[in-house]
Amino acid sequence: MNIVTLGLRVAIIGYALIFAVVFIRDCLNHKEDFKGRRHVTLFIIGAVTNFFDTLGIGSFATTQAAFKLTKSSSDKIMPGTLNVGDCIPVMTEFLLFLGLVEVAPLTLISMIVGAIIGSLIGANVVSKWSVKVVRYALGGALVFLAVMMGCRLMEIGPFGTAGMATGLAGWKLAVAVGVNFLLGALMTIGVGLYTPCIALCSALGLNVKIAFPVMFGSCAFLMPSCGFAFIKKGTYDRAAAAWLTIGGAVGIFIAFCIVRSLPLEILTWIIIVVMLYTAVMFFKDARKNAE
Repeated sequence: MNIVTLGLRVAIIGYALIFAVVFIRDCLNHKEDFKGRRHVTLFIIGAVTNFFDTLGIGSFATTQAAFKLTKSSSDKIMPGTLNVGDCIPVMTEFLLFLGLVEVAPLTLISMIVGAIIGSLIGANVVSKWSVKVVRYALGGALVFLAVMMGCRLMEIGPFGTAGMATGLAGWKLAVAVGVNFLLGALMTIGVGLYTPCIALCSALGLNVKIAFPVMFGSCAFLMPSCGFAFIKKGTYDRAAAAWLTIGGAVGIFIAFCIVRSLPLEILTWIIIVVMLYTAVMFFKDARKNAE
């Protein structure tokens, strides 16, 4: 374990502990919110949605759908519930995947910092863009990159073999940081970072497993700031958030064991399916936005 990896682990564990203390204290001060709730249902939702989150699909959309289907949490405070409930699970994902595959420290740190700065500075620019256009553009890009990744695996056309690099340098590193800056900014208008980040890493020739610590690290350092704000205002469902956290831990460890043990080729095919699914969701959301 190098000094950078150790530093990241210490930083995220410290951040998670601070968040957990604030979260638990708030729950203990509002025990009445846990009475008469569908605890088993909420636990299962947390486990299943975070299982898919760990595979790169994301958990926000699936959790919203599950809450609506089971009528187990209010729509009114959904944003707060999702940001608080999934905060520690995302931090856990980062800790687990940080040791999954060797990552060049400069590449990992630069891309995470790019996303963080993007969420803080780039949001002012991105917020003025049309969400519809952004979603169409990302959906189209994901389809193209999914096809390119498939061609690489099947050795069709001029794309070459699937990437195996563990780090980037020069113009590729600059592109990676720049695009992750943009993805961090886009998160502020509700566009997920996970799948585009996987596509970015693959397009630049990185081992696809590299994308997991990068995307989880980016979100692990971004989400707590939102979570703290919702806890302070009390605008979230405490029981649902608590079970998302607990169930999420179970789902994450199951998914991590699967991802860790899968051969790279099979994992890449799964990621291609995830990318195409996400592209469809982007197109669907863009059409809704247009209506």
